[in-house]
Amino acid sequence: MQFLANVPALFELLANNIEGKIHVGLAAVGAGVGVGLVGAKAAEAVGRNPGAQAGILTIGIIFAALAEGLIFISIFLG
Repeated sequence: MQFLANVPALFELLANNIEGKIHVGLAAVGAGVGVGLVGAKAAEAVGRNPGAQAGILTIGIIFAALAEGLIFISIFLG
């Protein structure tokens, strides 16, 4: 029962610490979606034209890194 008496204080502590971190979570979701789309389209492109695999791989890695960079930007600016 002592723990239940502390629940409002714990909830307030959690709410105060999470209020400025929502943008980091949203950036992580966006980066995950972006990397997933890059990977899917790169696999589709290699399936259509296997001879262009090296160029597609290079471009895919560059754009995946740009999508992941959103997380770091949101962490450093937030």
